[in-house]
Amino acid sequence: MNSFNLSSKTPNSSSLATRPGNQAADRPQDQSQGKANYSDAALTPPVDVIEDSQGITLYADLPGVSRDKLNLQVTADTLTIEAESGLTVPEGLRSSHSEVSLGRYHRVFTLSKELDTGKIAADLSNGVLRLRIPKAEHAQPRRIQVQAG
Repeated sequence: MNSFNLSSKTPNSSSLATRPGNQAADRPQDQSQGKANYSDAALTPPVDVIEDSQGITLYADLPGVSRDKLNLQVTADTLTIEAESGLTVPEGLRSSHSEVSLGRYHRVFTLSKELDTGKIAADLSNGVLRLRIPKAEHAQPRRIQVQAG
């Protein structure tokens, strides 16, 4: 059983959870015509979350993203991951076929009060973002000494 709350939400909804890989959930809709506005669209990166006694580790797949195109923000209990991939065509060449035309990623999580957002560590290697979020001291397991009476 998880001792923390980590929920994913779409950019415009605080209660709707998205499933990893559900790109359609993050596509803004043009309400007048019912068509997606792809200039603002973003892919939802798949994420794995592992909990241990000291905190959680979050792994997000962000292929083609470099450190300078990655934006991580924590505001109160909200973690936001935004990134752009550097899928560029080398100079002098042109693409004859492209299956990935959308190079933006966006994912938002609500973090539990049991997590210490001031001590988040991040690492990006080979297209995988690793975030380590430790539990706050008050949420850490501790041993209570019993006095003999």
